[in-house]
Amino acid sequence: MAGSDTAMQSATAEMQLFPWWLFLLWGLLTLLIGLSFLFSPGITTALFILFLAAYWFVGGLFMIGSLFFDRTNMGMKVLLAVINIFAGVLILSHPLYSTIFALSFLVLFLGFWACFIGSVHLYHAIGAGDLGNGVLGVISLVFGILLLSHPFIAAAIVPFVAGGFCLVSGLSTLYVAFLAKKAVAA
Repeated sequence: MAGSDTAMQSATAEMQLFPWWLFLLWGLLTLLIGLSFLFSPGITTALFILFLAAYWFVGGLFMIGSLFFDRTNMGMKVLLAVINIFAGVLILSHPLYSTIFALSFLVLFLGFWACFIGSVHLYHAIGAGDLGNGVLGVISLVFGILLLSHPFIAAAIVPFVAGGFCLVSGLSTLYVAFLAKKAVAA
C-alpha cells in the first residue's frame, strides 16, 4: 500500500512539473511536423536541415562563449565549437546540396550500422546457438545491404519514414495529454 502511495505522489509531482496542456501542445506540433514531412517532404526536409545547421552554428558560438566562464576541457570545447560552426556555415551556405548529402550520409551510416549489428548478432547466434539472435542478424544484414545498395532511393524515403514516426509520436503524446488531464481532474 505504501508503494502505491509513493507512486501516486511521484505521478502527481510529475504532472505538476509537466502540465497536461504541454503534452497536448507537444503532440499537436509533432503531428504538424509529421504531416509536413508526409505532404511536403522536400521543403520540410530542407527546412529541418537548415534548422539543424543554425542550431549547430549557434551552439558552436555558445560553446566558445562558455570558455570565458569555464576553461575545463578547453581543447575539446574548441574542437567541437569549430566543427559545429564549420558545419553550420557550410550547410547554411549550400542548403540544397547539404540536404541531399545529409540524407545520403544518414542512409549510408544506417546501412553500415545495420550490417555491423547484423554481423554481431550472427556471431553471437553461431557461438551460443541462439536462433533469435540469428534471425535478428539476418534481418539486420538484409536491411543494411538494401540501404547500401540503393542509398538514393532510401534517402528519398527518409522524410516519409520521419513523417510516419512523427504521426505515431504525436498521437501517442495526445493520448498521454488526455490521460494526464483526466488524472488531474480526478
